[in-house]
Amino acid sequence: MSESAQLPMNFGGIDEPEFSTFEKARILVLPVAYEGTVSFGVGTEQGAAAIIDASRNMELYDDETDAEVYKVGIHTLEEFAPRETPEKMMNELYRHTKEILKNNKFLCMLGGEHSVSAPIIKAHAEKFHNISILQIDAHADLRDEYDGTPHSHASIMARTVKDLKIPAVQVGIRSISADEARSLDDLPHTRIFWAKDVVGRTDWIDEAVDSLTENVYLTIDIDGLDPSLVPTTGTPEPGGLGWYETLALIRKLAEKRRIVGMDLVEFSKMDNSDAPAFLCAKLVYKSLAYIFKNDTPKVRGV
Repeated sequence: MSESAQLPMNFGGIDEPEFSTFEKARILVLPVAYEGTVSFGVGTEQGAAAIIDASRNMELYDDETDAEVYKVGIHTLEEFAPRETPEKMMNELYRHTKEILKNNKFLCMLGGEHSVSAPIIKAHAEKFHNISILQIDAHADLRDEYDGTPHSHASIMARTVKDLKIPAVQVGIRSISADEARSLDDLPHTRIFWAKDVVGRTDWIDEAVDSLTENVYLTIDIDGLDPSLVPTTGTPEPGGLGWYETLALIRKLAEKRRIVGMDLVEFSKMDNSDAPAFLCAKLVYKSLAYIFKNDTPKVRGV
């Protein structure tokens, strides 16, 4: 049996209590098991658990920041289980998040389908002033409702941008309905950086980040990346972001703005999907390394 297989089932496989207990951690990872409104591919209910499992095989030293971000403390919370209806799921997840945020720790949610981001963003917006959203996604998610519910994975940005009036920058979008397209002129709170205009380039990143407010919530729908990297997602749209431009965007965001919370959603657990799960875990860990870059001691110091 390998060493990683014997590590605790927490994000990063952290077996040192001084870096993994709730009391000492600055970062909380909240797994959310939910796929109550999926419309194509399934498997997101098992996505968070698969990402946590894969994360136990990561190197916890990040060469780019020359640091081990887990040493600020990362505690993995109990998985939030599905509720009977989308409305009950969103209401109870919102209340749960409100309680978590009272502890003044950084929250990273792992989904689950994208609908579960809306109540978590709402809770953050009530805690942090002058907040905006950076959304990495293939889809605009601006439908007022889909399949008979306003709590759909296709409506998460409608709930935040339209209902809560939270400004947003949407990056990597390459799939949008006609109704969503017609509504864009009436949505001064959002700005889209279309995939066709940004993929393979980084000269747009400063403009995107500068369009955001002081405090930013980062939501990563993994289908924002190209399906050649992550084919195991609900709607794998071709023509997505690459690994390095995604990292460049998040790194610049962390440098110029205060990221107050984040999530990664829409990874679908399927047989033989170890590599995409590992990518998701690595993307979360890299993001945390950028966010807490100034709070972690250097390893080499060069």
